[in-house]
Amino acid sequence: MATFSKIVECVPNFSEGRDKEKIEKIVNPFRCKDGVKLLNYSNDEDHNRLVVTIVGEPQPVKEALLEAIGVAVEVIDLNHHQGAHKRMGAVDVVPFIPIKNMEIEEAIELSKEVGKAIADTYKIPVFLYEKSASAPHRENLAKIRKGEFEGMAEKIHEPEWHPDFGPEERHPTAGTVAVGARAPLCAYNVNLNTPDVAIADAIAKKVRHIGGGLRFCKAMGLELTDRHITQVSMNLTDYTKTAIYRAHELIRVEAKRYGVSIVGSEVIGLVPTRALIECAEYYLGIENFSMDQLLEPMIENAIHE
Repeated sequence: MATFSKIVECVPNFSEGRDKEKIEKIVNPFRCKDGVKLLNYSNDEDHNRLVVTIVGEPQPVKEALLEAIGVAVEVIDLNHHQGAHKRMGAVDVVPFIPIKNMEIEEAIELSKEVGKAIADTYKIPVFLYEKSASAPHRENLAKIRKGEFEGMAEKIHEPEWHPDFGPEERHPTAGTVAVGARAPLCAYNVNLNTPDVAIADAIAKKVRHIGGGLRFCKAMGLELTDRHITQVSMNLTDYTKTAIYRAHELIRVEAKRYGVSIVGSEVIGLVPTRALIECAEYYLGIENFSMDQLLEPMIENAIHE
């Protein structure tokens, strides 16, 4: 990591969370590559989704990503895909996050390079979103994805939804993909002890910003069929302003009206340390805590001094 002059994080989401062989094929291009480090990958069978987190130099990250996308296009057919999570592509979304010696403008430029390369190489329509969006109505991923894979067959022909790169026809098996640059976010899900997805969806609508809830919260209700429970699935797009514990407690408040309780929660992918420290401070009532009180980072710093 210390040898990287610039570090960008990329968190591609793939629409495959059940077939272990396919998952490993998709992840393999991120392994043992100069200039790229595979930090984490996790799959969810209910969501039928794979989330990969990599960091590295911009160009090696781009090359490994394009290789992995090629595998995903080969092994995923959305005509036969079902899952709780909304999706419009075999590679559903590809966000870039500047980490070290890199400005957001450079991440935007990288996202555009990758978007064009995806379209040129695999003939997949590409939408730019978040900071890379070509128009205000394309900033929000949920608006782009609305209608999902099935609805995109017609939606893509509407003048306001022509892709930024690639053909103006949905790829027959791989669909479409959103590529963009953004700040770090927390993907955080809260599980509820009810199988009624209408309740989870109603709570999600109260919690998310568009429904009058928390400013930097996107949320939706999902059914976890195998567990006979439901989930409020969230992206906290600025955890410094909308903390994890605040979203958690608001869900608890809204769930009470339905006689429903929280039975667990999960973090998807990686999460900034500060976001979890804030939760510890809140729930434990810790006063005047400093990040300098974390043991492992202090040891790591001491070793490298």
